[in-house]
Amino acid sequence: MSQTKGIRKTYKKEFKAKVAAAAISGEKNLAELASQYGVHTTQIKEWKKAGSEALNERFSLLRGRKAKLQERREAALYEQIGKLKMELDFLSKGLKN
Repeated sequence: MSQTKGIRKTYKKEFKAKVAAAAISGEKNLAELASQYGVHTTQIKEWKKAGSEALNERFSLLRGRKAKLQERREAALYEQIGKLKMELDFLSKGLKN
């Protein structure tokens, strides 16, 4: 008798994302998805968890980028306000003399 080792299936990231999105949407339960895609329910749970975490991380990054952009805009405005105030002070002193 010869022993054969099981060969692991590998899935493309697009397929994983598709299955994870279907699981996250909740339209079908895990058993239905497993039957539809030919993947074990445990694998679907892992992909669903990874997909949810990736989405949370992505949204956190977007919030961070928006905050940095807002800070840059505010800094530019404060700089402009400072320049205008200096010009106003300079012109006010010129009128007094």
